[in-house]
Amino acid sequence: MPTLADIGEDELIHRLVRNLPQGRGVLVGPGDDCAVVEAVPGGGHLLLKADAVVEGVHFTRDAPPHLIGRKALARAVSDIGAMGGTPRHALITVVLPQDLEVGFVEEIYQGMAELAREFGISIVGGETTRGSQIVISVALSGQAEVFVARSTGCVGDAILVSGTLGGSIGGRHFTFQPRVKEAQWLVRHHRPHAMMDISDGLGADLPRLAAASGTAFVIDPALLPCTPGCSPEQAWGDGEDYELLFTAGQDQVAGLMADWLRVFPQVPLTVIGRLVALGEGTLPPFASKGWDHFATKG
Repeated sequence: MPTLADIGEDELIHRLVRNLPQGRGVLVGPGDDCAVVEAVPGGGHLLLKADAVVEGVHFTRDAPPHLIGRKALARAVSDIGAMGGTPRHALITVVLPQDLEVGFVEEIYQGMAELAREFGISIVGGETTRGSQIVISVALSGQAEVFVARSTGCVGDAILVSGTLGGSIGGRHFTFQPRVKEAQWLVRHHRPHAMMDISDGLGADLPRLAAASGTAFVIDPALLPCTPGCSPEQAWGDGEDYELLFTAGQDQVAGLMADWLRVFPQVPLTVIGRLVALGEGTLPPFASKGWDHFATKG
């Protein structure tokens, strides 16, 4: 029998969700940054996201606890934003060892509360339970009048990324800023064909976007926007950048780039390649393929 390490995260998810029931009103089910369900009162669509951070995988106990809490919520906020949505309500479930100091837990919640206030999120409940390591699970809802999925890219689209990539292990994986306002601006003014955030590394997430869109891709490694001190290989494979990855028609690019520079002058935006037909894509010459929870050794 194969193990999780044998098949990897993407294949595991495919096996788990392929026979799940999909009731009425489901517009986007498992496989995208968020689920999208029927319209909510007042207009728009309801976005649903669940995410978890685990001690020893996403953080160690010597990290500042308020940054652990911030990261736990910010990851889910990034996914809501990457579909063009506004985060609304959160439920927080925590698994906690009995010997953990109360003040440590209170600081985790302080970090979550600070980020929640920044984005207008209401933390409306959750659950606490005992375990051998710290786990923080976030269930977050959002709202979007218009949403963008990862599955609607087109052959010929330009591939763009915001910010810089690589080197998040140096601390940025705790302090990244979810690109909510940038994604909302894109949807309003230069609607992308497809969009997602980069959480597992460009080397994992770009193939996911292309596959969901029924395309392949070609990139120029020399164009990757590397964080200072990082190599193109790190920009491709490090992960936890939480930048936007999106595609747009070639006729959109010049105007989009000019407007972005005017509105977000502190956030780089880079064209790194294009979507191509299946069978015409090429992979960069990097060994790393991004993060996989089960194929990557912890």
